[in-house]
Amino acid sequence: MSGRVLVLVKVFPESVETNLEELKERIKNSMPEGCAVHKFEEEDIGFGIRALKVFIVMPEDYEGGTSAIEESIGNVEGVGQVQVDYVTRL
Repeated sequence: MSGRVLVLVKVFPESVETNLEELKERIKNSMPEGCAVHKFEEEDIGFGIRALKVFIVMPEDYEGGTSAIEESIGNVEGVGQVQVDYVTRL
C-alpha cells in the first residue's frame, strides 16, 4: 500500500474582485480522482490581493506527481496563477 503526501499549493486569484469563497468551492470540485482538499488558508499578498493556500492530500505514487493538481486548479475560473510550495509525506 502506498503512502499519502500533503501538497501545499498557493493559488493567486485573477483579480482582487475574485470571490475567494466561491473560488474555494470550485477548487474543491476540480480535484482529480484520489486527491482531496484537506483545508484552505488565506494569505495577504499586498495591494488588497489575498492568495489561497490549498492543502491537498494525494497518493504518494500518483502518476504525474503534482502536475495533475496544478493543471486542474489552473483551469478553474478565477485562478490567475498556481504554485506548489512543498510536498511532504504523511
